[in-house]
Amino acid sequence: MSFVDEARIIKESSRGYELIPIRDEMLSHREVELTGEVDADSVNSLIRELRYLQRQDPEGEITMYINSPGGGVDSGLALYDVMQAISCPIRTVCVGLAASMAALLFISGDRRDMLPHSRLMIHDPLIVQTGGSALRLKAVSDDLMETRQITARVIAEHSGKSLEEILEKTATDSFFRAEEAVAFGLADNIITSFEK
Repeated sequence: MSFVDEARIIKESSRGYELIPIRDEMLSHREVELTGEVDADSVNSLIRELRYLQRQDPEGEITMYINSPGGGVDSGLALYDVMQAISCPIRTVCVGLAASMAALLFISGDRRDMLPHSRLMIHDPLIVQTGGSALRLKAVSDDLMETRQITARVIAEHSGKSLEEILEKTATDSFFRAEEAVAFGLADNIITSFEK
């Protein structure tokens, strides 16, 4: 028997009652979450959890629930690389919105499920800051165009679409409801239950 208490649960065991963080309980069931902004802190935490779960069972599936507006490209690509490098299959589940870098991470799952009212949004990387000399602006622009190609190639690889099709879609903010995401190859299934 267990009861929810904000971000912790009270769980009865042979040792009596214990107060356990919900995140720890989820981890014991091979479930992790990407919520909020994709940044160094959230990504580093997820990378540790993925590596830990691989050590526990190198073949066991990991479920990653995603509800995120996206965030930093470098942090997101670091998580993407780890997702590709570990031996465990990763099931991604979109709950709410997976936008920008979070959409790329969702799309790269081995099995990609969406809840009926969830959405994806893909677009080109954005310039965070501008200013400086002409040479500095050119360097930033060149880096941005290279990053655009990298992220579009990742989406194309995992969606089965051509690079040109993805670049056309990411030129503006492109939103996909669950049915549209499945039809376009960005997701595999629409689910109404979290059961595997």
